[in-house]
Order: sequence, then C-alpha cells, then structure tokens
Amino acid sequence: MRDFWVAFGLLWLAGVGLRLTILAVPPVILLIQSDLGLSGTEVGILSGLPVILFGIAALPGSLLVARFGALATLVAGLLIAGAVSGLRGAVLNISVLYTATIVMSAGIAIMQPALSPLVRQWLPQRVTFGTALYTNGLLVGETLAVMLTIPFVLPFAGGSWRWALAIWGIPLVAIAILTVALAPAPTEKPSSTAVAVRNWWPDFSNKLIWQVGIVFGSVNSVYFSGNAFLPGHLTAAGRPDLISAALTALNFGQVPASFALLAVAGRLERRAWPFIVCGGLMLSCVVGLAMTASGWTIAFAGVLGFLTAVVLTLGFALPPLLSAPAGVARMSAAMFTISYSEALLVAVLSGAAWDFGGSPRFAFLPIAISALPLLFVPAAIRFHRPQHAATF
Repeated sequence: MRDFWVAFGLLWLAGVGLRLTILAVPPVILLIQSDLGLSGTEVGILSGLPVILFGIAALPGSLLVARFGALATLVAGLLIAGAVSGLRGAVLNISVLYTATIVMSAGIAIMQPALSPLVRQWLPQRVTFGTALYTNGLLVGETLAVMLTIPFVLPFAGGSWRWALAIWGIPLVAIAILTVALAPAPTEKPSSTAVAVRNWWPDFSNKLIWQVGIVFGSVNSVYFSGNAFLPGHLTAAGRPDLISAALTALNFGQVPASFALLAVAGRLERRAWPFIVCGGLMLSCVVGLAMTASGWTIAFAGVLGFLTAVVLTLGFALPPLLSAPAGVARMSAAMFTISYSEALLVAVLSGAAWDFGGSPRFAFLPIAISALPLLFVPAAIRFHRPQHAATF
C-alpha cells in the first residue's frame, strides 16, 4: 500500500513537471519582449520551440529509456529542465534565450516517453488510472503556472521575469530529488538493457503506431491551434473583450475532466467509443467557435477544453495498454513524434487558410479536419491485441 501511494504522488508530481516551466512564459512574455526588443515573429518562434522539441526529442528519449531505464531518464529530464529554466533568466540576447529554451524543452521531451513505462512498472494493474494521474498533474501544472506567475511569483521576484523563470525551475529539481529518494521498486521487471538498446527505434511500418499517433495528434492539433487562432477570430469579429474568458475556458476546462477521469478511467480503457464520441463533440465545438463571437464562444471553448482533456488522458494510456513492457517507451516516443508533427502541420495549414480566405474564421477549417480521425481511427485499433506481440 505504501508503494501505491508513493507511486501515486511521484507520478502526479512528474506530470506537474511536464508543463510548469513551459507555461510560466506566457504570463511574462510582454516583459521578455520589451526587455529583449523581440519582434512578433521572434515571440512566435519562442512560443513554438517547445512544441517542435516535444516531437524531435521524443525518439532520443526512447533511446535513453532503453539505455539507462525509465526512472533515470525521468530524473535526468527533470534536472535538465529545472536547471536550464533558471538559466533562461541569465540570457543576454534572443539567441541565448532560444538555446536555453531548446535545451529545457528537450529535457521535458525525454521525460514524456519515460512516464508510460513507469506507469506500467509501478501500477501494472491500474495503467489508465496512473496515466490519468500524471495527466491531471500536467493540467494542474499548466494552471498553476498561469495563475500564480503574475500575482505571486513575479512580485516575489521583484518584478523580474528572469528571476521568475528561475523560481519556476526549483520545483522540478525538488521533484527529481524526491523521485530518486522515494521511487518504489517496479512491480513488473523491466526488460534487459542489452535487448532494449538494440530495439529502441520504433517500427514505423506498424500501422498501430500510426493509428495511435494520429489519434493523439488530433487532440494536440485541436488544442494548440485552437489556442493560437481563437484570439484572432474574436478580434476580427469585433469581440476582443471575449479573448481572456474564452482562452481561460478552453484551458481551465481541462482540469475538471482530468479529476473526473481519476474516478472512471478504468471503465473507459480499451474502448473505441470514448474517442469517437469525444471526437464528434469536439468537431461540433470547433464549428461552434468558428460561427460565434459571443457568450456561446466561451461555452464552446469550455466544453472543448473538457473533451480534449478526456482524449489526452486516454491517448496517454494507449502505449502502456497496447504494447509489451519492452515496447512502451518506443511506442510512446513514436506517438509523440507523430502527434506533435501533426499539430505543427495543422497550425501552419490553419495560418495559410486564414491568409488564403482573408479571415481568421477560415483557420478553423484545418482544425476541424484534424479532428475527423477521431471519428473512425479508434474503431480500427485492436485494443485487446496480445501484448507479447506488440513490441514495436
């Protein structure tokens, strides 16, 4: 029982560490822009770097898990992200800030494929619950960073964005120390290092990897592009006063869903219908966002946030559920690489649709299309396939 509660706490804290330092930037982005004289394009690059690294560095994360183990990789990622988050405050120019952001994001990226194997090792009988647990931590971490930076952390840092970013790195280092000190022994024995290192690269010819990656990519695309293009849509519609409320609804709407899934996640695992139902509702909400600029927009955004959290949590659970222990990290890495690449592509296409159509409303067309795979891809996934055959 003690190991369960320790695993419970460490998985939740690791989830918090996945987004805490990333989401500490938006509240102080205007201070950074003013201090370093950044252009709008440079601000966009700074905001997009983490997403790019989440896709690029996921595969090296799989190699690190294979070579050093999931626990060591998670701790290393926490230490790298925590330490370099502090170094972002020491930047003298935009190039150094970009470099520090890349290294910090890489640290977070290698943590992601390490968490699924740890869920499998620590809670093999409650995989979806363990996944819902660290997903809840991820969403709470996003919320804490957004909510606390301006009213509490920034004043404590003397109004300095540099010290504020350094302060947000401290919890990650603390989580790493706690993880090393308290990590329970795995319930399932990990595969041998020699075998794992030889097989760290995912088998991209396996259609299940693409099915899982596309499903996860759908929710990432809707979430990231929804956040990116909703302000432009409301501004063009003459309702910039709704931007803050709509974005708050979209992001904070995820938190209640993550808490709800802690109670019911086990009942939804290995089933296609939750993905299909959420996909249909998400598509309706995207259409609703594009067609409204009123209180209804806030309502659609809140429901969309709730639905993305459900799909996100169930998507995180797919690698440990569908893969044998030796293939969990590889499948996770492939899923992240495919999904974040898809999210970037959809963001580019949405921007192009805006330019081509002459209105930000057209940006929601690629976003809506990106949600369509949720309506049919889950039905093709073999959720009850024999795990010994799914090594990837």
